[in-house]
Amino acid sequence: MALEIKDGNFEELLASGKPVVVDFWATWCGPCKKIAPDVEALAEQYKDQVIIGKCDVDDNDELTGKFGVRNIPTVLFIKDGEVKDKTVGAVTKAQLEEKIKALL
Repeated sequence: MALEIKDGNFEELLASGKPVVVDFWATWCGPCKKIAPDVEALAEQYKDQVIIGKCDVDDNDELTGKFGVRNIPTVLFIKDGEVKDKTVGAVTKAQLEEKIKALL
């Protein structure tokens, strides 16, 4: 299951040393709902290797602003505290998985 990523726990997740994948989303966003099952499936599949979580943009202004998220869904792929890649809009599970594998 994807973790809930918030302004308050993000730095702690980065400190784990694992790559972090953050899905910026909102409850009212249709494309966010479309990719949600894929994000959940990948979170389960890669749970031992990568931290995969969701950040509600309506509740987490700090993180949303820090990464300049203007469109959702935006998925960031972070390794060693640095954004290595991102997707914007509804993408396929295969596209997300390809970017996760590139982090490993």
